[in-house]
Amino acid sequence: MDSETEKYFFGTWKVEKLLGFANSYNDASEYPTGQKFIGDEIIIKKDFFSSKGLKNYSKYQYELKNPLYQITETCYNSDAFYRSYKIDIPDLKINDVLKVMDISDPSTKLRIPVSVTFFVVNNDRLILLSEATIFELKKITN
Repeated sequence: MDSETEKYFFGTWKVEKLLGFANSYNDASEYPTGQKFIGDEIIIKKDFFSSKGLKNYSKYQYELKNPLYQITETCYNSDAFYRSYKIDIPDLKINDVLKVMDISDPSTKLRIPVSVTFFVVNNDRLILLSEATIFELKKITN
């Protein structure tokens, strides 16, 4: 991961608002308001990751020491992102660069087995895709 993304990505994040749903699949558990994620927190640090702040979902309860972070794809505009993911993100502009982040367990090198993906947009927005539900996160601490 490049140093600019690393500096931006690490911190404690709060799920702030529901942005919508992926076009290809609808996650009925969160439809239509995403209320079970709003206000929950995720900790992303260089040497620690915790999704235990996603309180309402037992399958998302992970803590990792020294997690492996990897940018698995970079989409250099909103059209390229849509072609890959079939997702419309509100306010995504044609010149936005999205970095798709994977988090893996350092002991097994396997991606954490949850349906959670993070998208970093121009290093000033963090988007969470959970199942097929899209949320915007707000950094609350570095």
